[in-house]
Amino acid sequence: MNMQVESTMPTGTKVIDFIHRPKYISPMKRLQAFKFELKVFGRELRALYRIAGSCRFVYNKALALQKEFYQNHAKKMTYAALCKILTSWRNDPEFPWLKASPSQALQQSLKDLEYAYQNFFAKRADFPKFKRRHARDAFRFPQGFNLDQMNSRIYLPKIGWIRYRNSRLVEGNIANITVSRSRDKWYVSIQTERDVPEPIHLSSSAIGADVGVAKLVTLSDGTVIESNNPKFKHYQKKIAAYQRKASKQKKFSRNWNKTIRKISKLHHKISRIRNDYLHQTSHILSKNHAMICLENLQIKNMSKSASGTLENPGKNVKAKSGLNKAILNQGWYELRRQLEYKQLWRGGSVVFVSPKNTSRECPDCRYISSENRVTQSLFSCKQCKYENNADIVGAINILRAGHAQLACGEMVHLGHLMKQEPTEVVQTVLI
Repeated sequence: MNMQVESTMPTGTKVIDFIHRPKYISPMKRLQAFKFELKVFGRELRALYRIAGSCRFVYNKALALQKEFYQNHAKKMTYAALCKILTSWRNDPEFPWLKASPSQALQQSLKDLEYAYQNFFAKRADFPKFKRRHARDAFRFPQGFNLDQMNSRIYLPKIGWIRYRNSRLVEGNIANITVSRSRDKWYVSIQTERDVPEPIHLSSSAIGADVGVAKLVTLSDGTVIESNNPKFKHYQKKIAAYQRKASKQKKFSRNWNKTIRKISKLHHKISRIRNDYLHQTSHILSKNHAMICLENLQIKNMSKSASGTLENPGKNVKAKSGLNKAILNQGWYELRRQLEYKQLWRGGSVVFVSPKNTSRECPDCRYISSENRVTQSLFSCKQCKYENNADIVGAINILRAGHAQLACGEMVHLGHLMKQEPTEVVQTVLI
């Protein structure tokens, strides 16, 4: 996929060296996931669906039990207590399919429920919900697996050897393996851990990046990375046509299911195109710049619905709905996530600054006014008459705020460090 990049250098913009080169290189721990497509047919395919269904059944049954304890004002059951109950469920003749599934995968689903409760109590997520059938089929093996990279096959407990599309070498010690389904294809994600030398970024430049709706990213040096959304319009028109067709069909009928599968296939295609483009963008930015300054945007709040309630209906609902769709189509958070771990791996850093007044402050005289933003694309200072592209002005202010944050001694975000989130390499799509 070709990147559309335009570059102009505004006056008064400087790229400042800030990296202090360490005198020695110390090891660091890298967590990385390698994701491959599985080649499954017949018996293997049925086994995967059976295990995924068993894990979903155990998760939902344990959640129902926890809710019952909560309604009776009893203390929540621990993971160890649920594992003991799981043994009785596996021996119950009413649920014979549970014994045909690996016990470790079932225990991991209980651990997922425990994590869901921890996230809820820490106010990081909503209360755990029951899993729907085929909504997200996935299960995990902490041990008992075996990887044969020479013959491109992997051994899974109670399934056997399965071939996979081997696109690259898996490096490091394998911690666990996750099997998941996306549409009609099954994937294996191999989580690894290995020691690597402390990276030193090859570049020493700092850049401010302003994300937008019309343009994906505008940099403080004048570089503009175009949005990839126009490529989706063809598929979105097809999705709208299929949705109209599905609305006229009998729900859950054979023809309705065929139409829904076509819609799902198009959504999956859009997702893969967007993710590939974001990987290309984040690769270019992390490779060429040691420090990247971004706005700390609350995307969830920015994309909230404006429909309101029956008592207090919202205004400009249709326009806000279109804006929300455009924001989510850009994939700002995914771009941020990719930049975090790629900068961590390269030895760079990502600095998050407050988005307050970044589009209203003049980078020349520092005058702040909402009237400075003449149009969506033009910035013209009412005090010193400085003019430039509004997105470039925002990126310059973001870079300046990032340097100010460093000068004040505030912490720079270097990725997730100990809580580094594994990344995925899908088949041969490598950046």
